[in-house]
Amino acid sequence: MPGASYLETEVKVRVADLETIRQRLNADPDAALTKPRVHEYNVRYEDAAGALTPAGVVLRLRRDAPVAGGDPRVRLTYKAPAEALSAGASTRFEAEVEVSDFEAMNLILKRMGYHPCWVYEKYRTTYAVAGAEVVLDETPLGAFVEVEGAPAAIETALARLALADAPRLLESYAVLFENVRRNLGLPFNDMTFADFCGIDVPERAFAPPEG
Repeated sequence: MPGASYLETEVKVRVADLETIRQRLNADPDAALTKPRVHEYNVRYEDAAGALTPAGVVLRLRRDAPVAGGDPRVRLTYKAPAEALSAGASTRFEAEVEVSDFEAMNLILKRMGYHPCWVYEKYRTTYAVAGAEVVLDETPLGAFVEVEGAPAAIETALARLALADAPRLLESYAVLFENVRRNLGLPFNDMTFADFCGIDVPERAFAPPEG
């Protein structure tokens, strides 16, 4: 089916130490580094009615800049609301296209009636493991491992990383950030390293706020 490749199934795990995970990947003969560490700069957009985020829809412009040098990669992404949740994994429709100019695409989106609503950044390193994609994310909220692929491949990769029994997060980074922002009473609305400089994010901050 043409649309089958547009389904994204992934698992997210918060970890204390990415270096331990990196060592396990480097020691696994079936693991391969596919994308060296990049700095991601992401902008999410809303429509004039502010209806996208409440509906679980993501319209995102991303720029990946290789840390070791090289030309950045720019992508425009659409994500539909999660269609199914099973075994600690989330599944949703995702379509993405590469564009040549971040600023021009940003201008086009604004001219079409969309406006930036959230900026977030992270560093990401990508591996292939047992048919799954494993990414190591360094974010202002802490360190995370995301595993994407078919359900069986996800479980195999998690087992190889000794993360099979680790608590899994179904929430997006946007939801996790909003939980942290509200729980800690943070005065800013973006998830950048500059904003979080000097701020420790305890485990309790990720829980949905009461009320």
